[in-house]
Amino acid sequence: MAEQKAAKLSGKVYESELLRLQLELVKLQEWVRAEGKRLVVVFEGRDAAGKGGTIKRVTEHLNPRVARIAALPKPTERQRSQWYFQRYVEQLPAGGEIVLFDRSWYNRAGVEHVMGFCSKGEHQLFLRQCPIFERMLVEDGILLRKYWFSVSDTEQQDRFRKRLEDPLRRWKLSPMDLESISRWEAYSRAKDEMMVHTDIPEAPWYHVESDDKKRARLNMIAHLLDSVPYREVPPPVLDLPERPGSTGYVRTPRDLQTYVPDHAATL
Repeated sequence: MAEQKAAKLSGKVYESELLRLQLELVKLQEWVRAEGKRLVVVFEGRDAAGKGGTIKRVTEHLNPRVARIAALPKPTERQRSQWYFQRYVEQLPAGGEIVLFDRSWYNRAGVEHVMGFCSKGEHQLFLRQCPIFERMLVEDGILLRKYWFSVSDTEQQDRFRKRLEDPLRRWKLSPMDLESISRWEAYSRAKDEMMVHTDIPEAPWYHVESDDKKRARLNMIAHLLDSVPYREVPPPVLDLPERPGSTGYVRTPRDLQTYVPDHAATL
């Protein structure tokens, strides 16, 4: 029997639950900061699988000084001569910080391997070293969560088409993205091999079905919150002070300052 497709969420239900989860993310953030914890969240998956949209909702109301996104460009020539994990280690959080990896060291198991940007030896070395690397992170006290966003081939192609036609999202589409269409099975095999080697008890992979973006966002955020034993940290007690009386300050005349034109008045 075919699996029954889940009912589509209404916009009202989605927005209400997203807000509730985002309030909990703020509590998680404050716990991380107060307790000096280090949280790393890895977002991986197919192109156009909804990783970026989910990251945007996760960070929407968080303090960028506590929660930051690591989305690294292709490595420089110098970085290519370093230990592969070195430039990712530099992005790891200090105490009281959260780092969200919008793609991560798993580039080597995916795009680099499929597109021939690394050698077979480098790929195999990565598969051997990655579980060791992640065990070291966890043993050192880092909270590591890894999410794989799955999208069907038909949904991916539809999203690519929409990006191509939308001038606000056209920048999201690159020739490399389009290669993923013709190399769909190659990416599938690479992902399966990656999972065999890196889905370890200390740092398991969590799969997010993302043909429905809204459902995927709620499911991923809810799981992250459930997986971390955070608690609500009481905020400091603050009192808004009374504004003191004037001591004779006179504001600089407006005609001596340069203001932006009132574009809104032309609408």
